[in-house]
Amino acid sequence: MTLEEFHGQDNTMENSDRLQSAGTALEELLVAAKNRDYLTVGVYESAKVMNVDPDSVAFCVLATDEEYKCDIALQIHFTLIQAFCFENDINVVRVNDIQRLADLVGADETGEPKDAHCILVTSPSANPWKDPALDKLALFCKESRSVYDWVPSITLPER
Repeated sequence: MTLEEFHGQDNTMENSDRLQSAGTALEELLVAAKNRDYLTVGVYESAKVMNVDPDSVAFCVLATDEEYKCDIALQIHFTLIQAFCFENDINVVRVNDIQRLADLVGADETGEPKDAHCILVTSPSANPWKDPALDKLALFCKESRSVYDWVPSITLPER
């Protein structure tokens, strides 16, 4: 085994731990934000918040699965949301398990699952909210951007 192969294995394990840690941090963040009523769920609802009060957005999660990969309108919305997030220094990640995200954010008043394609974690400008999971995810996004992964994908932990 060469030194490069050895370091490659080490990086793979380190990367796997990083992704698992980010998945756990995202789950913790979403649960804490939901408990504080700091979540905005849905593509259109998120677009409204970004338009009215962009400074309140602390983090963005975009979710898709195989069923929606060919949805052109959704992909256009994602592109616009990503551009807005980049322009306003908002960290953004992708999650490929929309059902798990929908379970985390809960149902609406009628009991129907919410549209979890876009989830914003907000923080009031007057009283900024600090959360260790948000800090971990910010570091994860920064490290991902350093290797040109502009919108990193995160896998949520199994339940």
